[in-house]
Amino acid sequence: MSPLFPALTEALANPDSTTAHRPALRFGDRSLTYGELAAAAAPLSERVTGAGRVAVWATPTLETAVAVVAALLAGVPAVPLNPKSGESELGHIVADSAPSLVLTAPGVQLPPGLSRLERVDIDVRATSAPRAATAPTLPTEPAPEAPALVVYTSGTTGPPKGAVLPRRAIATTLDALADAWQWTGEDVLVHALPLFHVHGLILGILGPLRRGGSVRHLGRFETAGVARELSEGATMLFGVPTMYHRIAEALPDDPALAKALARARLLVSGSAALPVHDHERIAAATGRRVIERYGMTETLMNTSVRADGEARAGTVGVPLPGVEVRLTEEDGATIEAYDGESVGEIQVRGPNLFTEYLNRPDATAAAFTEDGWFRTGDMAVRDPDGYVRIVGRKATDLIKSGGYKIGAGEIENALLEHPGVREAAVTGEPDADLGERIVAWIVPADPQSPPPAEQLADHVARSLAPHKRPRVVHYLDVLPRNDMGKIMKRALAHD
Repeated sequence: MSPLFPALTEALANPDSTTAHRPALRFGDRSLTYGELAAAAAPLSERVTGAGRVAVWATPTLETAVAVVAALLAGVPAVPLNPKSGESELGHIVADSAPSLVLTAPGVQLPPGLSRLERVDIDVRATSAPRAATAPTLPTEPAPEAPALVVYTSGTTGPPKGAVLPRRAIATTLDALADAWQWTGEDVLVHALPLFHVHGLILGILGPLRRGGSVRHLGRFETAGVARELSEGATMLFGVPTMYHRIAEALPDDPALAKALARARLLVSGSAALPVHDHERIAAATGRRVIERYGMTETLMNTSVRADGEARAGTVGVPLPGVEVRLTEEDGATIEAYDGESVGEIQVRGPNLFTEYLNRPDATAAAFTEDGWFRTGDMAVRDPDGYVRIVGRKATDLIKSGGYKIGAGEIENALLEHPGVREAAVTGEPDADLGERIVAWIVPADPQSPPPAEQLADHVARSLAPHKRPRVVHYLDVLPRNDMGKIMKRALAHD
């Protein structure tokens, strides 16, 4: 298998090359060229070689990026740890993954749950690449199936499970995205995503490094930072819907932000569905459309709107090269219709998939069909031209009401088009007559004068269909969200 990071390998082999002097990473006012990244990562790689697994305290810093790169160079699986994890969750992850070391930025106070692990502070102060005569000898590139990362799921249905991601999944996903997005070493990515998960770490850090390009991490999301970086040469922006919502809210009063976004080559949203209302507001103010892609921890990326395709709001595009996607009925039958109406569970197959849930053979077996398709638990329809539109999670977003299968996502989009609605979430609850009734959770634009429930129900009925109207409306000050901006619907259902 070819190296995961060709540009970094070249910088290691030839410290005087043009590649070695190319910018690789920038976090605030701290940055590393490829040569400097090599100088920092290579000795750390030697230090961790032979470890079974290493934990990485995944703060949004240069040190986190260097630690993960070093582990990958050494062929040692890295376990990114969310610094916001609670004591119980962190204890479970450490016990389950059993790392021998924890890699962290110097001076960071780690929680007691990590006290039994040997600590290795990461030194990123090197200012030049190692000379060829003294450069560390890296291990032979591991096999494609060798584990690269163990990334823990959100644990919404029990303790988090560790998805073991092989090197071939990372390489094939990033190369498929390069094809779909025309992503090259000339691109400069800006984002402010956390580095303990697929979006921020694999796409947002390893993606630019695999292409030989660069990334500028904002540390913390601010529209001013986005405007600054896009005005100063960044070509791509990655974000989650919460970030794009804040951008859409800021655009009317921030012409500099609108101008900066208009300069971007690609605006990409992921980790949850971007409401159509925000799509349209951003497009109207900037002339640029946000594109969406669809992936999971276990599958990495499955589909995307292509850079040379139609950026259709409310869709996640078409299957990426090498990825098979099908929709299935509850009995497992494949839905053949591309009619934009037939709802089924997304199942995927391809080299982008994880190999197993760590220490969970039962969960691994249950996640796959007998013929090797991964059951995503996401529900979708396919338009006649193959575009996929996700309507929600099978467990929380598929509402069976009055004999209809209804996706919460389309109702949420319809509610967000109402001028009195700032944010919206839709769930189902038991109903003796309908089976389930549709429940809307609304953050009103004006808390002092929320739109009446009947008005919202009529609005949805006119926009979609009468059977999709909310039967119950709750008003909230804020919707509960996780670190990736996803609405935590299980928390709503128990309010």
